[in-house]
Order: sequence, then C-alpha cells, then structure tokens
Amino acid sequence: MNTRSMIFTLYGDYISHYGSNIWIGSLIKLLSEFGHNDQSVRAAISRMNKQGWVSAEKIGNKSYYSLTPRGQKRIEEAAKRIFKLKPEEWDGKWRMLMYTIPEEIRNVRDELRKELVWSGFGSMSSSCWISANNLEKQVFDLIEKYEIADYVDFFIARYAGPHKNIEIVEKSWNLTEINERYQEFISEYSQKYIIDKNKIQKGNMTDAECFVERTKLVHEYRKFLFVDPGLPEELLPDKWLGGHAAALFSEYYKELAEPASRFFESVFKEGNELKNRDADYDALNHPYMVE
Repeated sequence: MNTRSMIFTLYGDYISHYGSNIWIGSLIKLLSEFGHNDQSVRAAISRMNKQGWVSAEKIGNKSYYSLTPRGQKRIEEAAKRIFKLKPEEWDGKWRMLMYTIPEEIRNVRDELRKELVWSGFGSMSSSCWISANNLEKQVFDLIEKYEIADYVDFFIARYAGPHKNIEIVEKSWNLTEINERYQEFISEYSQKYIIDKNKIQKGNMTDAECFVERTKLVHEYRKFLFVDPGLPEELLPDKWLGGHAAALFSEYYKELAEPASRFFESVFKEGNELKNRDADYDALNHPYMVE
C-alpha cells in the first residue's frame, strides 16, 4: 500500500480525532505495522508538506506534522462520505458545471477534473459535468481555488426530457463497473469479517492486529470515494450493492474499533498529548457514521 495514501488514512481515521497533530516518530512506528520503513514515511510526509496537506513544526529535537486547514477540510469531507451509510434524498435537481478553460492553463483543467470526480461529479461530455447532490459550496470553492470564474458556468436545473433521469446517469457514470467493485469488496471482506469477529470473541486477535485490519478496511473502502458518485436512491439500479457494502463496512469497523484505538493510543501517547483527543470522539460510535 502506498505510504502517502496510508498516511492520509491514518490522519482521517485516527490522528484527526487527537488534535490532528503527530510526532514523526509515532507515525513511523504506526506505519511499521504495515511494512513501511523510516525513509519512506519521511519522504511521504515531506511530500504532503510541500503539497499543503500538512504543516511541520520542530519542538526541541522532535518534528511534528499537523493537518493544514486544507488538509482538515479534505479529511472531514472524506469522513462524512465514508461513514454515510445510506444515500441522501434527492430534490430532483441536477447541478451542472460547464467550462471552456484555455489550453494555456490545461494543468488547471486537469486538476479541476480530478477534484470534480472526487466530489462525485460525472462527465456528460468533455466540458460538461453533472451531479444530483447538493454540491454548490464545493463547486464555488473550486472556482475560487483555481481562479476560473471567467471560464465556467454553473446551473441548478431539472431535466425536462426527452429521456429519463436514469439515462442521464447511464451516460455520465459506469454504474455496472462500480457495482462489480462493490461485489469484489463484499466477497473479500464478508469472509474476513466472519473470521476476525470469531478471533476477537475468542481473544485470539491482538490490539495491533485489529489496528492493522481496521486501517486496511478504511483504506480499501475509501477508494470508493474516487469512483462512486453517491447518487440518491431514486437514481440507482435495482440490484445496487453500495448499501450492502456500507452495512458490511459499518459492522466490521465497529468490531475492530475499540482494540484498534487502544493500540493507536498506546503508540500515540509516546511523544504526543492524549489530552488533545476530541471530547465527543467514540471509535465505536463514529461521529460521522450516519445511519
């Protein structure tokens, strides 16, 4: 598993609930559980620092890394989507972004496309992106971030035909492919869940092993943020597996939650402040877990 990607997972599922700040020594020790070495961790966190996701601070002879406002915002957006177990109700409206970004700033266009996909937009055509979700704030944040107000138009509208809304979905997303990925996740993790649940109940699984499995679970499940647009139920096919996968994720996560957090805290307390833990944080009852 990519070191930088794993660091994002650790910040999202653990560190962000403990002040969003961690000593590099603790981060190295946590990632060693997955086979990442000192050098790869330092290189990955340095890259994240240069990209503006984290900021560095030296206290004595120790280096600490905190989420920047940009990093915190991205982590919170991701967590809300990861732990949202049911689709939102649809207001019947489409959000449509159209742009004509000049070739001279095509790097901005490429970055914008990545951000739109991550946010859940689908491409009806090369310069026309749509979403059924209320993403107005995210869109205007992107317009401001990339300074592209002169090149874009944003609409909120109802589709009047001549086709059905579901055909708009089929044109903009490959739901069959996404559903197949959900099937793969369910096939693999339903077996792992049964095995690990049995081991935990018998006391045959260590806190460190639970930490590894919970982190891997979140790491794998969060990949759906890059492919699943999170469409309302009205726009999903009859045999959609997203709900089944979300329920499996929730049950498996709760089974691993407490022992995994115990291990994290046993490592984190060396060189960090446990008192920075969020007062309302409960790993067993995740603050972003919406039934």
